Amino acid sequence: MQDEFPFPRRQAVRGTMRALIHAAFAVLSDLHIEGLENIPAQGPALLVMNHFSYLDPVLMIRVVSRPMEFMGSPIMPNAPFHVRWLAHLWGVYPVFRGTGSRVALRAAEAILGKGGLLGLAPEGGSWATVLRPPRPGAAFVAARTGVPVIPMGFDGLIDLFPMLHKGRRAKVTARIGKPCGPFAIEGSGRERRTQLDEIGHGIMRAIAELIPPERHGYYSTDPAIREAARGTEIYPWENAPEL
Repeated sequence: MQDEFPFPRRQAVRGTMRALIHAAFAVLSDLHIEGLENIPAQGPALLVMNHFSYLDPVLMIRVVSRPMEFMGSPIMPNAPFHVRWLAHLWGVYPVFRGTGSRVALRAAEAILGKGGLLGLAPEGGSWATVLRPPRPGAAFVAARTGVPVIPMGFDGLIDLFPMLHKGRRAKVTARIGKPCGPFAIEGSGRERRTQLDEIGHGIMRAIAELIPPERHGYYSTDPAIREAARGTEIYPWENAPEL
C-alpha cells in the first residue's frame, strides 16, 4: 500500500532549491543566524515562525538543514509569481485559511510521527509586520502530537528588496529559541478551545522574545506599540474563507 504522506520526499529537487536559496541569501543579504543548537539533530519538532513577509518560509529553508515539510496556504496574495512557484515546487501541504483541513492534520501527524520536522506560521498569513494572535492550528498540532515546538524569530526580510533597489544588502536576522512544550489539552468544547488559545499565545510570546520590541504588536508590553498595532489582530479570512 502506498504511503499517503512519505517523508522525506522530493530530495533531489529540494537539494537543488536549498543550494539556490543559500546562494541567494549570500548575495542579497547580510544574514545573521543565532540559536542553531536549539534545532534538534534528530527526532520530531514543530518549527514556528513570525510571518511578516512572503519570504519567511524561504528563510526557514535557509536556516534548517534537516529535511522538513511545510503547512501553508496555496493562495499567497502578497507574493510574486516566482515565490508561489517555489512553494509549489517544494510541495507545501495546503491549508486553506478560514477553514479546517483534515488532510493537513493527517499529514502533520504522519510527518511528526516519522520523526520529521514540520514548519508553519501560527498567525496564518503575512498581512501585517507586527505580531498578531495565532490561529489554533499550531497549538492543535502541538497538543495532538506532543512534539517539541521550536520558536523562530525572523527580522529584516521586509527590507530585502527595498534595500536591493538602493544597491545595498539588507541586514536579516534569524533567531531560534529554546524548545517549548510538550503541550497537552483535555476536556471538550469551550474548555479545549481555551486551552488551545493559551498554548497559542504562549508560542507567540516565545517568538516575540526573538524579534525587536517594536515588532511585538499584540504581544508588546508597551501600550503605545499595542495601540499602533490595533486592527492587525483582525483575521482577514474569518468570515471569508479561502476556497
